[in-house]
Amino acid sequence: MLPLSTIVARLAWAALLGSIIGVERSVRRRPAGMRTGFCVALGAALFTIASVEIARLTGDSSTTRIASNIVQGIGFLGAGVILRERGNVTGLTTAATIFAVAAMGLAAGGGLYAVSGIACALVLGGLIILFYVEDWLNLKPRYMLFRIFVDHRENMVTDVHRIFSELKIAIDNFQVSLSGEKNLIQFDAEVNPHQQEKILQALCRPGMNCEMVPVDRQNG
Repeated sequence: MLPLSTIVARLAWAALLGSIIGVERSVRRRPAGMRTGFCVALGAALFTIASVEIARLTGDSSTTRIASNIVQGIGFLGAGVILRERGNVTGLTTAATIFAVAAMGLAAGGGLYAVSGIACALVLGGLIILFYVEDWLNLKPRYMLFRIFVDHRENMVTDVHRIFSELKIAIDNFQVSLSGEKNLIQFDAEVNPHQQEKILQALCRPGMNCEMVPVDRQNG
């Protein structure tokens, strides 16, 4: 059997790596924060150690399948953070992060300290650096609130639906109300910068007032 000090060291290392990734999720106010990362990595490491030790004690190598079942279990946990919100899928990044944290815990439980540490650094770097790369390249769509003030005689409702349908963009919370002497058309949509330019060019006309305001929303 492994010395208790070795087991404790592996569990502690796994818990530390999971917590580090969890801090990044917490800072960005995403699900699966520090405590979740701690528990996922620690649990994966413990399953790995237990499966190896049980196999050593019983002589039954089939008990090592416990470690392979970690992947399936983490799949169910990751699926729990993937949601459909306003017609869009959210939580994919968090689910993938949980999967990676479990893999780190499994590696740490197997005594692969350097490998699990490098994996943690790569995942953390990817979550932080690629976030800014997406913003810099304008790749990440943003959830926007659109407000269009139009004269009563203008039939903009049909035009709005046609334009967004052609761009294959889903519209949420569509509302039409009276605002003074004009109609107010208001709705939400997730659009990237390129789509924003096309929408404004298609919607804005003389005598109309178009507003586009970012809306805070968790994407993953």
